[in-house]
Amino acid sequence: MFNKDKRKNKSTRLDTLIGQNTHIKGDISFSGGLRIDGSVTGNIQATGDTESALTLSEQGSLEGEIKVPNIIINGEIIGNVYASNHVELAEKAKIKGNVYYHLLEMAMGSKVNGQLIHVSKDDEAVLDLEHEVVDADEDSLRLPPE
Repeated sequence: MFNKDKRKNKSTRLDTLIGQNTHIKGDISFSGGLRIDGSVTGNIQATGDTESALTLSEQGSLEGEIKVPNIIINGEIIGNVYASNHVELAEKAKIKGNVYYHLLEMAMGSKVNGQLIHVSKDDEAVLDLEHEVVDADEDSLRLPPE
């Protein structure tokens, strides 16, 4: 009905699994599919493949900057997320940081403590963004007087 069949027909490729009782400290570079059920402290980056996908399960947690084309989140992330294609926030997703995305799917119950920043599909540099953090204080969120 709403073009969902197009996305669902793609097979979710799984090349690497980080198990539930695994804890990793350090940066990860991958291509293809990566599923995290454990915890990672470090940056995660997809290399060379625009179809690469990261899946973070309900038990999984990440602390660091994530730069991937496609991501499905159902766990907790502390850090900024840069996705040049698709972000899916499942009902138990919790993000403390900004989310840069082209397409966003958000289930009821997911939480983002940061900004949702839309990025054009033509902007291929989304995964190469500098560590640009936009801080908004309370005064900047108020409407100007009429």
